[in-house]
Amino acid sequence: MRRRILRRALPALGMGLAGAAAAEPWRLEAPGGELHGTLLLPAGEGRVPGALLLAGSGPSGRDGDAPQMRHAALRRLAEDLAVQGIATLRVDKRGVGESTAAAPDEAALRPETYARDAGLWLARFAAHPRVGAVAVIGHSEGGLIGALLAQPPAPDAMRGLVLLAAPGRRLGVILREQLTPLLPADTLPVALGILARLEAGESVAEVPPVLAPLFRPSVQPYLRAALALDPPELLARVQLPVLIVQGGRDIQVRQADAHALAGALPAAQSLFLPHMNHVLRDAPADPAGQLALYNDAAAPLAHGLIPAIAAFLRGLS
Repeated sequence: MRRRILRRALPALGMGLAGAAAAEPWRLEAPGGELHGTLLLPAGEGRVPGALLLAGSGPSGRDGDAPQMRHAALRRLAEDLAVQGIATLRVDKRGVGESTAAAPDEAALRPETYARDAGLWLARFAAHPRVGAVAVIGHSEGGLIGALLAQPPAPDAMRGLVLLAAPGRRLGVILREQLTPLLPADTLPVALGILARLEAGESVAEVPPVLAPLFRPSVQPYLRAALALDPPELLARVQLPVLIVQGGRDIQVRQADAHALAGALPAAQSLFLPHMNHVLRDAPADPAGQLALYNDAAAPLAHGLIPAIAAFLRGLS
């Protein structure tokens, strides 16, 4: 089937729902500890589409925030989808936020760990009496986790997958692209050498302090597992409806990633928003304006994003 490219924002669907959405803290008993999240139900009664929101890499919590980034992209996504009549569940990953105690040993974490946890959340969410067909929406690395969860046989409760600014190339390629302009000339070769050893399946005991946030020994098992994943290969096996969303002003994940994903699954729908950045906002082209949005929780989400996602979710059964 020919891939559909939605080059422009879809028209707004409805004028929103009367009343306020209802937020409820959720907790889940999982192997190794208790996980926490937030259920957000739209106003009204009756069954509605649902979306499980998965955050990106590192210490990103249920709202999409990390210690140095307070953009609340996933909280805003949940709130805006509630206005469109969509229920959401957004969660703190194992080891992050209120789920910190569930991962006392960082070295034990793998991408598959997060995918298993997502499957547990999905089953509980789908059992809610107001929730109908449920999709997974993964932002950045969360899209990779969603693709892992969707591998056949996908959970019965999973009816679709939305990839928001998700990587479409191997992690090693993206890390080299990101690190090369950022690191000093004397540090870059060291970082690339460590990366190459991790790609080869090795452990690196001695890591310079400046590179410890990325390559510390305790995170290396996770990195080795993530470096071995091929996003297009994973997506090619998915047998569910998929929507790929990419922004033209994303400085972390490129249009090449979206093209690679779309090429792997021609049946997927694709949405390109030319001014959207990695935190799902319409952004200026200049670096200062981009960075400001990484800490602007009040900024609205990119024009056209919510109507397109809501339309996709409503079309699932």
